[in-house]
Amino acid sequence: MKTPWTDVVDRLHPLPEYPRPQMVRDSWLNLNGPWDYAFGYTEAKPDRYEGQILVPFSPETELSGVGRALRPSEFLWYHRSVKLPETFTGKRLILHFGAVDQEALVWVNGKLVMGHSGGYLPFEAEITEAVTEGAVDILVRVADETDAGERTRGKQRTKRGGIWYTPQSGIWQTVWLEAVPECYIRSLRITPDFDRGEVSVSAEIVGEDRAYACFRGADYALPATIPVEDFEAWTPEHPRLYDFSVRCGEDEVRSYFAMRCFTVEKDAQGVTRLCLNHEPYFQNGLLDQGYWPDGLYTAPTDEALIYDIQTMKSMGFNMLRKHIKVEPLRWYYHCDRLGMLVWQDMPNGGGSYNPLVITAPLFTGLSLPDNRYGLFAREDAACRIAYKTELGDMVTHLYNCPCICMWVPFNEGWGQFDAQEMYDYVRALNPSRLVDHASGWHDQGVGELRSLHVYFYKYRFRPDAMGRATLLSEFGGYVYPVEGHCFNEKRFGYKQLNTPEKLEQALKKLYREEIRPAKEKGLAAAVYTQVSDVEDELNGLLTYDRQVVKIKPEIMKTIIDVGK
Repeated sequence: MKTPWTDVVDRLHPLPEYPRPQMVRDSWLNLNGPWDYAFGYTEAKPDRYEGQILVPFSPETELSGVGRALRPSEFLWYHRSVKLPETFTGKRLILHFGAVDQEALVWVNGKLVMGHSGGYLPFEAEITEAVTEGAVDILVRVADETDAGERTRGKQRTKRGGIWYTPQSGIWQTVWLEAVPECYIRSLRITPDFDRGEVSVSAEIVGEDRAYACFRGADYALPATIPVEDFEAWTPEHPRLYDFSVRCGEDEVRSYFAMRCFTVEKDAQGVTRLCLNHEPYFQNGLLDQGYWPDGLYTAPTDEALIYDIQTMKSMGFNMLRKHIKVEPLRWYYHCDRLGMLVWQDMPNGGGSYNPLVITAPLFTGLSLPDNRYGLFAREDAACRIAYKTELGDMVTHLYNCPCICMWVPFNEGWGQFDAQEMYDYVRALNPSRLVDHASGWHDQGVGELRSLHVYFYKYRFRPDAMGRATLLSEFGGYVYPVEGHCFNEKRFGYKQLNTPEKLEQALKKLYREEIRPAKEKGLAAAVYTQVSDVEDELNGLLTYDRQVVKIKPEIMKTIIDVGK
């Protein structure tokens, strides 16, 4: 299936935008484009390559030009030679990978420079010592067991179907080189304090020089707490961003922040609500899988990323729940600047799931103690440790993004374990955001939020016995198949409708009879399933190919209007 952007992808320079909008340098080289590739069954470097793959699209995708799956017993090899620009001479060289699924080893000019495990987060290495005469020969070996083990995999499944999707592998986010001086800025940590009207900025520095932040014409030695006088609060209706820069010796990066805060508080009637900037704010959102028929995990262009966000905003939604996936940083940047709140899920792992644990609670409401690792497919202690590490790395990686208001460690019991410990861990890492410790079911009585998924019966609001704010974190899922825009003949969803008129009527009834009354009684947020169709799932407001909007945005905006 093609999207409107499939045929406009630049086959020599796909996704050319700088990939890290909150830490922008001018001295960089995008390495997206044609790479040599080969599949193999041994750890030995291939004798020859089979052709070229378009990085950063996974080999399983149409846009990659390969159309071949990486099996758990195989290795996928990538190769590219790069001649460095003269401006890189005498600089330290950092090689970056946005994300590689799942296990990667990287050689530069025959020298092993880094390895990484985990399919959703970036990694980097300094390669200066491996580079001679301005030439960089890069070799990457990838292995991906998908669902053959217990590691983090998201919604990929070898035997796809229903809510489980086609697996993808290999490089799926931008690869790039940066040239930096001897002393340089490795990372930033940005923490707005809404109540005090200030922002704290610190920098991780490689070298001995002092770093300085420049904001509104003044310099502040880092770490620093910087006053933001007479600030404009960030909201989805008014997404005000503040630019600043950081310099360290000869190095300089450009960044931004926003002034906002996320809390759970009582409203004037004593009802527990989600608050934005200390005001009750009903988060009216959508489940967002982030899948594309031509690129799977990877959107074909930056404009495609923008399209999904902007279309949902035009429909009146103010929040997206990024479901079981971590996006490239540019997606969060567009949410920041366009004004879209984000709930960020942690991709799931674990072994083969027990239907009585992950499906039966949809009908029974049963919650099991999640220290019973066997029931939750979490018996491998090493994989539990790896999951916690990856969860912490995700929070750290996305910490600076203004749009993210909530972390979601577990969904519907998929590999859930020790949710109390994970909640405490995330809150310690990031106390200024909220945590939905167990979305859907297997509530462990933790935190400030109670999270429900309701599909097969009418939702009626009931206050939480512990006084927590109540989230309807999944509901709806109405199916309307658009002829000529379906992935296959399957029709997965929670209510079948056969015309756009019937879809509109059903949505009007759903929001009028269930969501609006629940919001008035105390419901704090609602997450409709979902942004787009994905393979068998035809419950999107957009078709999978993004060619058809199933309901006019102005109509949808009227339907979902339940007030703040």
